[in-house]
Amino acid sequence: MRVYKFGGASVKDAEGVKNVLKVLQETGTERTFLVVSAMGKTTNAMEEVVDAYFKDKKSLSAALAAVESFHMEILHKIFPAQTHPVYSRVKELFEEVRGFLAWNKSPKYNFVYDQVVCYGELLSSVIVSAFLNENGFKNTWLDIRHYIKTDSNYRDVKVLWEKTQEAIAAIDGRDELFITQGFIGSDDNNFSTTLGREGSDYTAAIVAYCMNAKSVTIWKDVPGVLNADPRYFGQASLLNRISYREAIELAFYGASVIHPKTLQPLQRKEIPLHVKSFIRPGDAGTVVGKGKGIEPEVPCFIVKKDQVLMKLSSLDFSFIVEDNISDLFKLLHDHKMKVDLIQNSAISFSVCVDNRFGRLHDLLQQLKGRFKVVYQEGVSLYTIRHFNTEAIESLLEGKQVILEQRGRETVQLVVK
Repeated sequence: MRVYKFGGASVKDAEGVKNVLKVLQETGTERTFLVVSAMGKTTNAMEEVVDAYFKDKKSLSAALAAVESFHMEILHKIFPAQTHPVYSRVKELFEEVRGFLAWNKSPKYNFVYDQVVCYGELLSSVIVSAFLNENGFKNTWLDIRHYIKTDSNYRDVKVLWEKTQEAIAAIDGRDELFITQGFIGSDDNNFSTTLGREGSDYTAAIVAYCMNAKSVTIWKDVPGVLNADPRYFGQASLLNRISYREAIELAFYGASVIHPKTLQPLQRKEIPLHVKSFIRPGDAGTVVGKGKGIEPEVPCFIVKKDQVLMKLSSLDFSFIVEDNISDLFKLLHDHKMKVDLIQNSAISFSVCVDNRFGRLHDLLQQLKGRFKVVYQEGVSLYTIRHFNTEAIESLLEGKQVILEQRGRETVQLVVK
């Protein structure tokens, strides 16, 4: 089995859906498993629906209607005959969302988030499946929530591997073209769960692992894995090959092409990961697999924006010892702070975190009772793998460095 993942950019509009067909026409469909993300910015739009549900009920109907209008516009372009059954199916999905929002009694944001946002992937996969069937590519649509089983830590779940393996075994070995959703799963109560933003890559890896797949291909709007994000850096070059280890390092530091969780299951079974352009599917792209380092060996630039840098010091100038650090990490974990850099001295502890769940204020209130706290919001964390002097100098031009940390192969710079 080959596993193909098409991200939101690849199915962002009617032309994108048509291009999925072109890719399959060029690469074939024999024993292929398609994983599809929500279309374009649908996840963001569904998040606005959830926010309206909790904060501004008057705008809820309009927020959901905007998502429906977006998908209907795509349908009109690829299915001119509005009698096509896909119209009814799409409308049913939106009615399910409205029904949930009407009867839901849970006040928990993360639970509601997962029950609503999951529909972005359900909608896109239904539309792509119908379009492929209409154009001669018979396929089997699957609800991945029946196969990927997780715990109930909504918005940040862990996969229950044994249950997932057992469920996927039921379809393993079938010589069909499958299409399903990325990003989502379900818990033991069959409530929807999400695997984290950009989790569709992870879905592809989970399926590949459980099916002992031949390969995974992530189809992107870039030619492969680049040594820098062209949105933030002036020049970017294609990396032809990357080892699993190097790719995991890049993902850990925040490289956005490959989801951090994606690589580990693939590495365990040495399943190669291809990152290719859906615009030029015949090009080689990047291969992530067993081997050494990267080819070509050039500096790799990564940036994480809108970070928070905190410097903590003891109130009585006593040492920051293991007990203090242990307590600090527990607080960071309890407040769901993603730690991206740490640096400590005898009497201070600096940490750069991603306040992705908006719980910084609560954390600061607890920290200030035990430590002197100085913090800066809105800083950027730059990481250079395989750095050299020229790479650092080009990066720092016009920037103020607040904190620097160097290793043998990696330098990290917090700048304002």
